Amino acid sequence: MMPCLRLLLNLLSLPHLRSQSPTISLTSEGIIAHLRRSMATAAVAELVSPAKTRVGWIGTGVMGRSMCAHLMKAGYTVTVFNRTISKAQPLLDMGAHLASSPLAVASQSDVVFSIVGFPSDVRSVLLDPSSGALSGLRPGGVLVDMTTSDPSLAAEIASSAVSKGCFSVDAPVSGGDRGAKNATLAIFAGGDESVVNRLNPLFSHLGKVNYMGGPGKGQYAKLGNQITIASTMLGLVEGMMYAHKSGLDVGLFLNAISTGAAGSKSLDLYGSRILKRDFEPGFFVNHFIKDLGICLIECQKMGLSLPGLALAQQLYLSLKAHGEGNLGTQALILTLERLNNVTLPPSSAPSS
Repeated sequence: MMPCLRLLLNLLSLPHLRSQSPTISLTSEGIIAHLRRSMATAAVAELVSPAKTRVGWIGTGVMGRSMCAHLMKAGYTVTVFNRTISKAQPLLDMGAHLASSPLAVASQSDVVFSIVGFPSDVRSVLLDPSSGALSGLRPGGVLVDMTTSDPSLAAEIASSAVSKGCFSVDAPVSGGDRGAKNATLAIFAGGDESVVNRLNPLFSHLGKVNYMGGPGKGQYAKLGNQITIASTMLGLVEGMMYAHKSGLDVGLFLNAISTGAAGSKSLDLYGSRILKRDFEPGFFVNHFIKDLGICLIECQKMGLSLPGLALAQQLYLSLKAHGEGNLGTQALILTLERLNNVTLPPSSAPSS
């Protein structure tokens, strides 16, 4: 008999422990499962710090690259994986280690972050039995998925992690590329609250973490965030079109409304970019369409009618139909311009 198993059997024979642990199965399988959970809990309870915690990062695109860099600058040892190696090169130049697969990342990490494109990508990089991160993660390790994805998939990942004696947190973010660069992201966390709290030393280098509830609740919060942004962005570009047609200088108009009730993060992040015809992605149209599609599916499940959400998704789909899916979400102005046969001229950017 394994020494640890013999020890646990001896402990379970103590009357006070029996009285406190009535749900522990005394079969060998039940004892081993309980031991695995106990070891995992002890592992995650260790303090997170650069000296003790190895970090893995999967996905080094527009957002992930900046976020990962913050952790490296804080002193964490980081192993990265990205399908396109060139996108990870800035991190490699900073000293990150390159892994050949998500599994290889996890085998060298205590906490593995992922921020990829679509739910299918999340499933592949985390749950694939031959190459996914969970297959390489040691008991007590933590998966932190920061992709905007399906709440049901987040719950599935959490369940799969528990079966391996690991933990999972769904932690999608909001704030765009500027928030990622400035470490001012809003982080919506779902999962075990004690695990989320233990990860605060890592989250603090990325932005502000908001605990939303159990597995999947972080995703629900992010989807609500996207619904709000969709209508806000539509209001912004419609206001800009109206200002132009009425003969106003659109830059002066945006500056005037920015400190009033119409001020918003969307205006702050994207108003000047639209004026400069800068449609480089802080967040891809294709990814936003994916998010809004997930929102609509969830609304259908809930029996919830949100016509503003449906309209915004259709307008963004028009961008994709015109081959503009890899532009940033501020490119929504192009759809409004085509609808009205008007091109917004470049104008002075609002003062920051």
